[in-house]
Amino acid sequence: MSRTRFPLDLNLPRSRRFNPFAWVWRRRYLRYPMLLGVLGASLYVALWLMIWQHARTVLTHPPTQVADVAMVFGNRAYLNGAPNPCLTGRVDEGVRLADNGLANALLFSGGRDIEDNRVEAQVMETHARAQGYVGEVWREEASRSSLENMQLSAAIVSEKKARSVILVSEPYHLWRIQRLVERGYLGEGLTVQYAAAPSYCWNTWGMFFKGSLREPLAVVANFISGYY
Repeated sequence: MSRTRFPLDLNLPRSRRFNPFAWVWRRRYLRYPMLLGVLGASLYVALWLMIWQHARTVLTHPPTQVADVAMVFGNRAYLNGAPNPCLTGRVDEGVRLADNGLANALLFSGGRDIEDNRVEAQVMETHARAQGYVGEVWREEASRSSLENMQLSAAIVSEKKARSVILVSEPYHLWRIQRLVERGYLGEGLTVQYAAAPSYCWNTWGMFFKGSLREPLAVVANFISGYY
C-alpha cells in the first residue's frame, strides 16, 4: 500500500515542506498580529528577567540602618480560610526588622479585600501581635493598589514626622515599588531602604509564583497610566 505524503513529511525536500511561519508571513492580515505578539512576548520576558535580577539583589542587600518605621505592603488577607502566607510572610519580615532594632514602628498598609471583606491592615496587625510584636503600629486601611499604598501612607508618615522608612514586600514587588518612590509618591526628603520578604509563596515558587508572573504586566500598566 502506498503511503500518502503530506507537506510536513520530513522525508520531502526542504523546499516542499510546510513552513507555518512562512505561511503566516505571506498573509499580511496575520503578519502584523504575529509581529506584535513576538514583540509583546519579548518585552514581557525582558521585564521578567529584570525584575528577577532586582529581586536577587535586594534579597542579598537587606537594610542596615535604623528607620523610624517599616512600611509593610498589603496583599490578599485570607486564602482558603486562613491568613494568606504571602501576606504573613511580609508581616514576619517587618516584625523581624523591629525585633532586630532596625524599625521603631510598623506601618501596615492595605484596604478592604473584595474577596471576603477583610481589612488587610487589621489582619496584618493581628498576625504581628500573634508573633509577639508589642511595639507601635500605624495602619492605613483604604488602599487598593501599590500606588495607593504609598499615596495614603505618605500622609501618615508625614503626620508622624517620620524621616526614614523601610519598605517591606516580596522580592518581585520591590522593583515597581522603587520606581514609584523615585517619582515621589511616598513624599520627598525621606531616607528609604528596601526589605525583601522571603515569604512562603516566594520560597516555594520564586519568579514562577502567580504574583511574580503578573508583575511585568503591572509594570507595563503603571507605565501606560503615567505613574513613572
